[in-house]
Amino acid sequence: MMKLARLLLLCCVAAMNAAVAADDETKTKGGQALDTRIQTLKKEVIELNRDLLALEEELLFPANTQVAVFLSMDVGTLFQLDSVQVKFDNGVVANYLYTDREVQALYRGGVQRLYLGNLRTGSHELVAVFTGKGPHDRDYRRGATLTFDKATGPKYIELQIRDETRSQQPEFHVKEWQ
Repeated sequence: MMKLARLLLLCCVAAMNAAVAADDETKTKGGQALDTRIQTLKKEVIELNRDLLALEEELLFPANTQVAVFLSMDVGTLFQLDSVQVKFDNGVVANYLYTDREVQALYRGGVQRLYLGNLRTGSHELVAVFTGKGPHDRDYRRGATLTFDKATGPKYIELQIRDETRSQQPEFHVKEWQ
């Protein structure tokens, strides 16, 4: 399906380029009409691309099997995030290495979608492994686990990194969205 969508998009772009090349000679005669046609074609190609991307996401990730994993952080004074690894049922589905700019965006309240995929209904285990610098600039590698039942319908899971001021240690939580 993905190849068909790209092929269709390439054909539209090629047709638009051919129309521009063929009408270059007549541009001097009816320049306004040609410009209007070109703008209309460009708009239609953009709309077609948007519709194809939406269709592709619907086909690849149907709502009844969809699972999405998000990451959020709080102030982050006790933990400087370097990377996250996400596993479902002992299979790695996502690895992400962060830049300083991305970490700062998470500190300011940003939420990142780490993974979007499909899971069959039933019981599953999610394991998230966080690496970075902890208190006193020590290397830190911690994990968080969630065992959950996937029913029909989408499942949304959030990985949270929070500072625990009482113990002066970062905490890692996995939370299901209802």
